[in-house]
Amino acid sequence: MNRIVVKIGSSTLTAGTDELSLPQIVSLVGQIVLLKEQGYHIVVVSSGAMAAGLETLGYPELPKFIPAKQMLAAVGQPRLMNVYTNLFGIFDVNVAQVLLTRLDLSDRRRYLNARNTLEALLTQGVIPVVNENDTVATEEIRVGDNDNLSALVSNLIEADLLIMLTDKQGVFTADPDKDQDAELIPEVKGESIPDSLWQAAGKGTSGIGTGGMYTKIQAADLARRSGTRVVITKGSIPEVITRVVNGELLGTRFEPLVSNLESRKRYILAGQKSNGVIVVDTGAEDTLRKGKSSLLPVGVVQVEGEFERGETVAIKNEGGQEIALGLANYDVKSMKLIQGHHSAEIEELLGFTYGDELIHHDNLILV
Repeated sequence: MNRIVVKIGSSTLTAGTDELSLPQIVSLVGQIVLLKEQGYHIVVVSSGAMAAGLETLGYPELPKFIPAKQMLAAVGQPRLMNVYTNLFGIFDVNVAQVLLTRLDLSDRRRYLNARNTLEALLTQGVIPVVNENDTVATEEIRVGDNDNLSALVSNLIEADLLIMLTDKQGVFTADPDKDQDAELIPEVKGESIPDSLWQAAGKGTSGIGTGGMYTKIQAADLARRSGTRVVITKGSIPEVITRVVNGELLGTRFEPLVSNLESRKRYILAGQKSNGVIVVDTGAEDTLRKGKSSLLPVGVVQVEGEFERGETVAIKNEGGQEIALGLANYDVKSMKLIQGHHSAEIEELLGFTYGDELIHHDNLILV
């Protein structure tokens, strides 16, 4: 387990009050820094912008419509990031603000750009702090809640673990605020989540948050189908993040239904294919058939069709036999310019680089 997404809900950030709780946030930051020092790559998906906006403006009475919420997010997001910057700065750890919408994660090119940005931040030891871009997001392109955004981000970086921190111990058989006989469910298994669990979760919201247990289960189901283990638990439990990572059974656990690799292969096989074809020489063919190598430009003899970066293309040998499918790291125009050249020449030829590989071996399937 190497990559972790920590989703922090508004109820956790405020410790159940109507303002950001610095002691609570300090505790969470300290745990994340400790895990980072142990070699984990961590992305934080944080709610709390609207809560910070309300606090900053003195809790005004506002109509409950989208522009008012966007206004609060616009006011609160800088304050929220300032809190994270200062608290992580105590430990000499840098943070970065990443604002996303559903459109950024559904459009393949934007998806790749977002993933590459997060990869670059993690490589540099920076903690990305992700939130929905509420200020500009219209209803049509909104994710709508940070629970589902955290699942999409987990898929984006192929996270091993998603920890969702809330104001409840986990998922219960009924609403624990209304039914004293409600029991905590330690683990959810099976291909589908039982209807009784959805009904018990309801569709309500909690305090100033925009989600509820319903959206958390929804997000957990999405994440586990992408190969990510999910734990929903209470954010105020002492050392909750480190204890979950160390294997302690807190809250409710959702085991992944597939591996990250299987999830990616399913995307390649099931996703829309372009008419792009990359023809490789015998040396590249032999290397690819061994199953552990990427496709480099030096082994390419011809590039055909039309395709954009991130689309699925076919790889054929010089006899016309299809030997593999893969996600293109460059568009057709760029590939034609660098085909037959060594990887060290890519930046000189194009003026930029997305890496040494035309198709990375993780994004390639032999057929």
